Amino acid sequence: MKTNYHKANQSTSLSNPYLNNNFIPRSGQVSEGNNSTQREYAWQVASNLLVSFRYAWAGVRYAFVSQRNFRIHTLITLVAISWGLFLRVNAMEMAIVTLTCALVMVLELINTALESVVDLTVGQSYHDLAKIAKDCAAGAVLIASIAALLVAAFIFIPHLLV
Repeated sequence: MKTNYHKANQSTSLSNPYLNNNFIPRSGQVSEGNNSTQREYAWQVASNLLVSFRYAWAGVRYAFVSQRNFRIHTLITLVAISWGLFLRVNAMEMAIVTLTCALVMVLELINTALESVVDLTVGQSYHDLAKIAKDCAAGAVLIASIAALLVAAFIFIPHLLV
């Protein structure tokens, strides 16, 4: 697979070294063997399901590499699932723990996307509404994280006391 990448503007590149790796797909040819498609605009639909999954995975990879909190949430999720397996919690409890951890990670991805769009919109200037948008998105992640910790405590503590 050969993908053309754009270079992020210099101010973004300096503040985010991950973008220096030319990771973000932009306009140009996306070739897959004999099948090539144009993705010049963000609103264009991926040519097939596999390309769609690649774009989605690129977003997850970007968040993991560039967002410290996403890496922390990933580690905590792995710890929570490991504890669930070690404590032999039942399938329903494991599903609840997994879903609450996934909710936190999904909200962290949405928070990252929102912060990127806000930064794109306001540039390097300050705006009260940009601060509100970013703070509210971060607050959603915080509330989900607290809820996930409570869910884990309610599920794991009884198993630890046995």
